[in-house]
Amino acid sequence: MDATPALPILDLAQLNASPTDRAAFLSQLRQAAREIGFFYLINHGVSADLQHAVQDEARSFFALPDGAKQKVAMINSPHFRGYNRAASELTRGKPDWREQFDLGAERPAVEHAEGQSAWKRLQGPNLWPEALPELKPTLLQFQREMTAVALRLLQAFAEALALPADSFDALYGSKPNEHIKLIRYPGQHATHGDQGVGAHKDSGFLSFLLQDRQKGLQVEVTPGSWVDALPLPGSFVVNIGELLELATNGYLRATVHRVVSPPPDEERLSIAFFLGAQLDAVVPVYALPPELAREAPGPQSDPLNPLLRDVGWNYLKGRLRSHPDVAERYYPDVLRNSAELIA
Repeated sequence: MDATPALPILDLAQLNASPTDRAAFLSQLRQAAREIGFFYLINHGVSADLQHAVQDEARSFFALPDGAKQKVAMINSPHFRGYNRAASELTRGKPDWREQFDLGAERPAVEHAEGQSAWKRLQGPNLWPEALPELKPTLLQFQREMTAVALRLLQAFAEALALPADSFDALYGSKPNEHIKLIRYPGQHATHGDQGVGAHKDSGFLSFLLQDRQKGLQVEVTPGSWVDALPLPGSFVVNIGELLELATNGYLRATVHRVVSPPPDEERLSIAFFLGAQLDAVVPVYALPPELAREAPGPQSDPLNPLLRDVGWNYLKGRLRSHPDVAERYYPDVLRNSAELIA
């Protein structure tokens, strides 16, 4: 790191320390999530060995020949799993300059039935490259461990908001929406643009980012004011998703962020993990204590991309917007019937 971190640093080990330390952590958690919506998480329990293994496997994947990556291209998956070349995914209608590999919970596809909700097609198996047999077990182990960390943190959020610790359990249930992205940002000249990922909010409960040494992530702490979330070795950058903003009536903050492309002779590797609710869940507004409820301004919904409390449809809407080629191939019926929300 070449500067003092602009985001708070929270130590998850404090949750299991003395009552004083636990109370201090919960207070810091509530403050960071409300005022900034982003923080670094250290002592989270995911080993350095596993972090490095995931990064190594990601580098090996992106080093594969294009033909091998195309065999697991997302266009082959109605579940929005697999590989995308740079500029394939859109954020607010503009292409992101990153190549990526997406996977979710490894579950069987739901058999299609007449009249079935379209979002049920999102559940299904991942695509795995034959050339990298260690990729699957490594990423699935990472997914399991990250889910455990995320659920532990989500229960801490409930406690920090003076809610029962199990308040959010029914939302993520037995089939939480677990999503991993392996992301490589190639360098590009400023004259070609600098959108690694355009400005956006995340849609789930919590997002975790494992960074390499190359900076690029920026957080809009106040309107028009951006700070760099510089890499902090061994940590995850955590941010609040729109589901938590909805559930707390805006008390917790889902913050706009973006990624700036590295310079031409550099690249950036990121591993993102997203925890969302079960696809069949509907997000309620939780009854916060009066002193907190008075400070809840309501969720900040983008009129061009409205938030929906129906989790499955909200998630599908985001996927259809981001990957129009997959949408046209597998969801033409949804595009015809819901054009006003997906445009």
